[in-house]
Amino acid sequence: MSAPPLIEIKGLRVRFHGDGGRVTHAVDGVDLSVANGATLGLVGESGCGKSVTSLAIMGLLPKQTAEVTGNIRFDGIDLLQSSDQTLRDLRGDRLAMIFQEPMTSLNPSFTIGDQIIETILRHRGGSRKRARERAIELLRRVHIPSPERRIDDYPHKLSGGMRQRVMIAMALLLSPELIVMDEPTSALDVVAQRSLMVQVKELQRRLGFAVIFVTHDMSLIGHFSDRLAVMYAGKIVELGPTRQIFAEPRHPYTRGLLESFPSIHGPKVPLTGIPGAPPSLVDPPSGCRFRPRCPAAMPRCAAVEPSLYDVDGDRVRCLIYETAGVSYG
Repeated sequence: MSAPPLIEIKGLRVRFHGDGGRVTHAVDGVDLSVANGATLGLVGESGCGKSVTSLAIMGLLPKQTAEVTGNIRFDGIDLLQSSDQTLRDLRGDRLAMIFQEPMTSLNPSFTIGDQIIETILRHRGGSRKRARERAIELLRRVHIPSPERRIDDYPHKLSGGMRQRVMIAMALLLSPELIVMDEPTSALDVVAQRSLMVQVKELQRRLGFAVIFVTHDMSLIGHFSDRLAVMYAGKIVELGPTRQIFAEPRHPYTRGLLESFPSIHGPKVPLTGIPGAPPSLVDPPSGCRFRPRCPAAMPRCAAVEPSLYDVDGDRVRCLIYETAGVSYG
């Protein structure tokens, strides 16, 4: 019998209520799971619901405007039913998050050392001296040069890549079991992106934590995830082993994403984009949400919303596979 997943998400829906009764269906029925020590890649265009999903996992969506339903279980704990105090105790301890822009995530009024030490003291207590030693050790682990000196720097004195390494150090402070990385490389150049992800993978192998890696970059996700979830307009449209999806993408949207990024392997081919733009999540199209942009759309696609169909271990939300696969709703 296989071990239960570390985190399991079922039927997650997030609706944002705006002025005049306007409702945005940001996440609509997402099912995901991540095993201990594994990496799940979550990819898609901007506005597809990736970041909203990650914030829902961490319990960081605004309660005044966000309606969150479904089920998120982390090691048996129902996160959506947990108290604010329980979530605060979990965040930074067993659950950690690396945000998209480190300059806005780090407080410019405090040194990076003060911010790391405060987190250690909040969750573990002990002396400030010992917390400082732990902070320096972590900065060294993520390859911050001269950490004994850098610990007293303010965020603005560090480059984008170094600030992101500080965020990784803060995420690793208390040896979490799951780290959610929300577009952690978007502000970095290509060389810094790969260097950062190699470091994360090295630390993951050594420490054994699981990762949810949220990005729009197919080239990065292909190297650093075990399983891949492709998201479009609030729904998962393809889910399966990363290598399998890259070798044989089944959903037209997944193929479009892969054809939009250059490959370092094989012959050079012209890059093609996906025509049109993502739909409004206030008033999404009927049937398949990708239909208005899909080169393989059929009349039936406007009337029927496809389920996720299991096709040789790859789950695909496309009516092409309606009779070939097993429906998972």
